[in-house]
Amino acid sequence: MKPLRTFGLALQFLTRLPVPIHSPPTPQEQGQCLLFYPAVGAIIGAMLAGMCALTSFLGVSSNLSGALILVLWVGLTGALHLDGLADSVDAFGGGRGDRSRILNLMKDPRCGSFAVVSVVLVLLVKAMALITLDARIAPGFLLLPPLLGRTALCLLFLTTPYVRPGGMGEAISQHMPRTPVWGVCIMTLVSILIGFGRPGLGAILVAGVIGYWWHQKLMERIQGTTGDTAGALVELVECATVVTLALVAHN
Repeated sequence: MKPLRTFGLALQFLTRLPVPIHSPPTPQEQGQCLLFYPAVGAIIGAMLAGMCALTSFLGVSSNLSGALILVLWVGLTGALHLDGLADSVDAFGGGRGDRSRILNLMKDPRCGSFAVVSVVLVLLVKAMALITLDARIAPGFLLLPPLLGRTALCLLFLTTPYVRPGGMGEAISQHMPRTPVWGVCIMTLVSILIGFGRPGLGAILVAGVIGYWWHQKLMERIQGTTGDTAGALVELVECATVVTLALVAHN
């Protein structure tokens, strides 16, 4: 494994940052990229914290600051995970419990009412949580939602079968180095506990509950995960953890 290239591939896949890698990844490299997903989450979080620091320096109000942070948040990922959330909610809402129908609906490029409502609600909740958090008081908190979102993504692939042959995540699921990925996840969670204390513990617990609930829902409905449902998990964990941090800071 070439760590620098693998890290670059993970950054290229999960963000819209300009990464100078032009040759496509091999299936083995796609699996190894999972090792760097939490690091990419930390980079996204650091950039959000940087935006927070900039708006604070410029004297921007907490309302506008929250909106700008959210715009950057969506822009950094190109709405990749929001697309997964929209497809997943549309499929589960219209699939009526039928596994084949759910999987087919996820591939439908059209956007239904379930998708629109879910995306609007998630963005609205994130925006209000960012304003309530007023992260200018503790911008480091903004590291946690993207970091825990990508860590949850790793744990989902570790614990949930991938069910779409030829799908984007099949190579990841087949070629990920399981023991090292477990190690990265554990080190990430320990680092959060050491660095953030009780707020970090609260965020981890909430992320864990969301991750477990989503895993159970996926196993019940489609007996595994897809790329869309993996993206949906990132959005759900990010939304839940930023709300948790806002509640902690508010109290």
